[in-house]
Amino acid sequence: MATRLRRATAAAGAVLLAAALAACGSSGATDDAGRVPVGTITTMTSEPTVEPSVSDTATDDPSDDGHSHSGGATKPKPLRAGEKRMTLQMPAAYTPSPPTGTGTDDYRCFLLDPHLTDDVYLTGTFVKPGNPDVVHHVILFTVPPDQVAEAEQMDANQDGEGWTCFGGSGLRDNDGLNSAPWLGAWAPGGKESVSAAGFGKLLTAGSRIIMQVHYNLLAGPGPDESAAVLRYAPGSAELTPLETVLLPAPVEMPCRPQYSDGPLCDRQASIDDLIDRVGGAGNTNNALYFLCGGKPKPSNVTSCDRTISEPTTIRAVAGHMHLLGRSIKIEVNPGKPDAQTILNIPIWDFDNQGAQPIKPVSLDYGDVVRVTCKHVQWLRDKLPAFEGIPDKYVVWGEGTTDEMCLGILTVTRP
Repeated sequence: MATRLRRATAAAGAVLLAAALAACGSSGATDDAGRVPVGTITTMTSEPTVEPSVSDTATDDPSDDGHSHSGGATKPKPLRAGEKRMTLQMPAAYTPSPPTGTGTDDYRCFLLDPHLTDDVYLTGTFVKPGNPDVVHHVILFTVPPDQVAEAEQMDANQDGEGWTCFGGSGLRDNDGLNSAPWLGAWAPGGKESVSAAGFGKLLTAGSRIIMQVHYNLLAGPGPDESAAVLRYAPGSAELTPLETVLLPAPVEMPCRPQYSDGPLCDRQASIDDLIDRVGGAGNTNNALYFLCGGKPKPSNVTSCDRTISEPTTIRAVAGHMHLLGRSIKIEVNPGKPDAQTILNIPIWDFDNQGAQPIKPVSLDYGDVVRVTCKHVQWLRDKLPAFEGIPDKYVVWGEGTTDEMCLGILTVTRP
């Protein structure tokens, strides 16, 4: 039953996040009662030990914009015994542009070949954005050998380097949200992601890697040649496999009352504008209600619950929002005696999105994980990125001036 529920949730999740950050391909899965099932969510890197700190003194003070615009890549950490390192570079420089001719965002996927003749465990990722002025974030996806030809065809179908890929990589994804094909991710403030000793992500011989780069063109276009530095151990090493689980929630932030007569303050008008900019990925917010339940309701605070369908251990946690994000929280079994908060960022900083290692949290069948996000329109008045951009009804979208609410967990399973 657990395997069937996990597969069903994965298939539903693949549809729901075809426009989000990771899942693509499958569709139409339901449980035995004909319902879209509710499943697990889990993801990113793994390191041992300390509980993330929680501030008790944070306030919703408009004088604090929550965006330090600091941080950048640092040098990789020293290799451990048995590890090696490789660098994968984009085949050539790419100059981004809005693929629909509208908006200021470009999502581009580049197919990279690590030339693996044997299985290896990926034990760390270190993304080096070639042009930090235009690179908004980077996600690394695994391409198993049986999907390499499909990825090569997508690459060949479009002129220039790579292919347009708003949302996921464009490849079918049978495990969806429950075991996303993420190998690593980078966002401003991100450093090298290194697994704890004894853990890694398995890459089979012949696998490729897709580097998805979100380009933000608000500062103007410019060529980019980003790279990924991977640390790995031999496949013969006795490591515990890590998996990535994604926990998305819709975004339903209305315009402020004084701007409510704006042309994009109508929810559907805003979604139509998003579709003009990013294509079918603009429908993600509506699709998320099949996963999260409920109906769209204007609010600055949104959340989504997932029910765990098999034994799972959370080892690291992260959140992702954009510039209008104010706070994000991830809880386990909220409202119950064993409730605990595993991530609490009371004042969101877009420039500090690294994963936080936590003391392992063991979950069993029926446990619930909840992500809750708060977004605020008044940050438009403080951030240069929104200069000249009026209020709109904000939903989940790929653009830098759109929003997301995403919990990211790194997990292991028995």
